[in-house]
Amino acid sequence: MRSLEQIFCPCCSGQLKVIGSRKRSCIDSLGEKIALCIRRLRCSGCRRIHHELPDLLVPYKRHIGGSIEAVITGSSDLSVAVDESTLIRWRSWFRKMADYLQGCLESIHIRYGKETAEEPSCLPKSKLKRIWHYVGNGSGWLSRIVRPVVNANLWVHTRFAFLS
Repeated sequence: MRSLEQIFCPCCSGQLKVIGSRKRSCIDSLGEKIALCIRRLRCSGCRRIHHELPDLLVPYKRHIGGSIEAVITGSSDLSVAVDESTLIRWRSWFRKMADYLQGCLESIHIRYGKETAEEPSCLPKSKLKRIWHYVGNGSGWLSRIVRPVVNANLWVHTRFAFLS
């Protein structure tokens, strides 16, 4: 996958230069593997290495975002070929992350001068509907959350080398 947009470092806003690529696979809603080639980018300022994230991926998840999105919303129009335990994990992951993601979206919203006049008490009570307030509830809402949070360097690293 190749992006035509100019990308800046999420840490220091420096220029990113392509230094190579890496293979990544993901699983679609039918359970079939999709092979991707993700570009590796190095910042000329802070020298950190970043990977370009396509809109269909969610960091540290094997399945495409559309599948996870359908499970979280309870959408019956998309069948996902996964075990029941995976569905439970996705729902649990979202419940745990929803408040943090909403806070990130609110922070990004304010950072770019789009402060809302609405009081938190005026927002919907559902965590999902509160997030939809910022990104809309149309198809692809999960990728509209992931992209700004990752690009603002706010994504929580959820993989651990050691489990105790």
